[in-house]
Amino acid sequence: MTPTSDSAEAALPLCVQAAHRALVTPPYLEQTYWWAYVHPKAVHVFEREWLVNLILFGNYGRLRDAALADLGRPVTGRTLQVACVYGSLTVRLRQLLAADARLDVVDILPVQLRNLASKLAADERVTLLRGDSSSLAGADASYDQVLMFFLLHEQPESVRRATLAEALRVLKPEGKLVIVDYHRPVPLHPLRLLMAGVFRRLEPYAMDLWNHEIADYLPAELKPASIERKTYYGGLYQKLVLTR
Repeated sequence: MTPTSDSAEAALPLCVQAAHRALVTPPYLEQTYWWAYVHPKAVHVFEREWLVNLILFGNYGRLRDAALADLGRPVTGRTLQVACVYGSLTVRLRQLLAADARLDVVDILPVQLRNLASKLAADERVTLLRGDSSSLAGADASYDQVLMFFLLHEQPESVRRATLAEALRVLKPEGKLVIVDYHRPVPLHPLRLLMAGVFRRLEPYAMDLWNHEIADYLPAELKPASIERKTYYGGLYQKLVLTR
């Protein structure tokens, strides 16, 4: 396991700022996803675009580009990406920023923030923040758009609900929350049984997104004005655009 104390935080590069003090890695991450994100060797294994694409059965580029398309060309205003991701998503997003735009990326794991910093060119428009997705430091209505890319399926229900509530809280009126994640595939999907087995063995919270709509986890007091959904690859993946 990688250390997640203030000593680890102090080793972060200058472009990374701590949103809170005394942050610790959530137990569910330590226990369930140590092999994918927490252990230092995880970065060396999974930070390979071809491997990310293989895990998504050749759909990484398609899903990445679909998510970015909903953020605009160019991407204007203030954008929050919740959680670092392997692959080129954030690199591409930075390249799409307008000259006066801002991008904040928040993640709880120092090892993931360091990895993302190593992929990004120096850019004063981009800030990496150590913080908890279920308790964001941002003020109410402070972002024009929020992006979550394959995050919610990795969270227990209580954390997922809090993460969605926080994302909507920090969105400005008429702001957009763009979500890409797993979805229940069509009944005869050739990968249905395989993915069900993978989820049960490695990603125990992911089946929630097969059994429920993401909208089921939204707070009643912060219901979006609209929800647009599109599915991909026989329904195995989905993209949601929620407007505050």
